[in-house]
Formats: sequence, structure tokens, C-alpha cells
Amino acid sequence: MNYYFNKTVNGTFEAVIDKVTKGLKEEGFGILTEIDVTATLKKKLGVDFKKYIILGACNPPYAHKALQAEDKIGTMLPCNVIVQEIDKDIIEVAAVNPMASMQAVENEKLSDVAKDITAMLENVIEKL
Repeated sequence: MNYYFNKTVNGTFEAVIDKVTKGLKEEGFGILTEIDVTATLKKKLGVDFKKYIILGACNPPYAHKALQAEDKIGTMLPCNVIVQEIDKDIIEVAAVNPMASMQAVENEKLSDVAKDITAMLENVIEKL
């Protein structure tokens, strides 16, 4: 099982971020964090890096269910979605596969939550 699923699309970096954010919202996710990896690496290391953003997505009802089933699951939240520029107007979007990351946790209630979240994130990626 792959630890992520992804899709490469055509468009500007900013337009794809907007589309991903809207797709996540349609599936009940909000963006808790947005990490501009490009800017961070430039500031901290003085290096140039391709356009790369990490979006920390959260679906509150499912996060609540997951935390009720397993209180340490917060170490794996939120669900990260990356948007990176492969080439001019060629953008890759990848999302964590919750089923893969939850395999180590033996909790049937959590497994059900992970299945639902996986389906939702896959749906966002497929619709791009």
C-alpha cells in the first residue's frame, strides 16, 4: 500500500492550490496549516527550492471520532496534502493515505475512520 496518492495537473501553482482547497472544503475539510516550504528553505538555509506548499487539512467531525477512538492519534493529524511545481504549469498534488499511516495502530474504530478519510481525500485528488 502506497503511503500517498497523487495526481499531476496542468495549471498555475496558485490556481491549483485554490482548486485543492475548494475540493477539500467540499469534502468537509478545512486548512489548519499552510507551510510554504520554498520560503522556509530560503529563509532558514538560503537555498532556492521549487514551489512547494504543505496544506494541513482537517475534517473536524472525523478528527473528533479518531481522537475518541485513539487519543494519541493526534500525532498523525492533520492530513497533509502537498502541492508542488514539477515544471512551469505542471503541478503535482499528493495526499497522505490515512489507511497506510494507520496500519500500525490496531484499533478497529480508528480503521473505520481512516477508510472514510481515505475515500474523501482520494475523491479530492481524482476531481482535480
